[in-house]
Amino acid sequence: MPSPFPGMDPWLEDEEVFPDLHGRLLLYMSEVLNAGMPPGYVSTTKNRVWVDDVQRREPDVSVFGRDRHSRNDTTTEPAVATLSGLHALGEDREPEPWEEPYLEIVTAKGRRLVTAIEILSLSNKASGGKGRKAYLDKHEEFRLGGVNVVEIDLLRGGLYTTAVPRPRLERIDPTFSYHVSVLMVGKRNRFFGAAIKMTDRLPAIGIPLDPGVEPVTVDLQPLLDRAYDTGLYSELVDYRSPCQPPLTPEQQAWADSLLKAQGLRP
Repeated sequence: MPSPFPGMDPWLEDEEVFPDLHGRLLLYMSEVLNAGMPPGYVSTTKNRVWVDDVQRREPDVSVFGRDRHSRNDTTTEPAVATLSGLHALGEDREPEPWEEPYLEIVTAKGRRLVTAIEILSLSNKASGGKGRKAYLDKHEEFRLGGVNVVEIDLLRGGLYTTAVPRPRLERIDPTFSYHVSVLMVGKRNRFFGAAIKMTDRLPAIGIPLDPGVEPVTVDLQPLLDRAYDTGLYSELVDYRSPCQPPLTPEQQAWADSLLKAQGLRP
């Protein structure tokens, strides 16, 4: 079942759904790039790694039989040094490394990095987060290293993050919901971008390679459509529930009309 929306589906921005969408889009984009690039270039998946504090979740009282709100419980749990047949693997409060994928286009010979491609994640746009710092630090490395950077932002929430200054995108359309930012390196670095409304189909965009080499075009909408189908998002998403982040009144009226016309809302 296809998405009811012509472009980006705002219900897919939910924190329970978007991480899966993020991974699928990168995988499918890499396939398209490798099928369409000229000989001598290869798209590969890389992981950016950082360590963040663990956000503990309280146990469900129905499972553990304990009041999850009893913060002052002074009961001392018995110390367990070893368990027969098992290795001690540390406390569950220890910080765990996070890995976040992105794409690199490299030369087949020498593996010289030419272009980095990012689909922004929730952590990239979170204020004060280590994931955001790792993202921005890596992009400064790209810029100083003469690497093209393509950023695709399909999230309305969070801080503005991409290389193209927001006012330049607002010249295209001040009411954009999503956008594409491209930093193309050369003797003089140049910005390119696409400002995308919620009512718009996702665009086909040029991915820069080396100077003098024709950019490869990737149509984003078929990638999203494929991810929607393979991820079974029609079964995961409840269109009767409010969208997160909330829509503007104009967007809400448009979405309500669209969803009702397709029988997804009463």
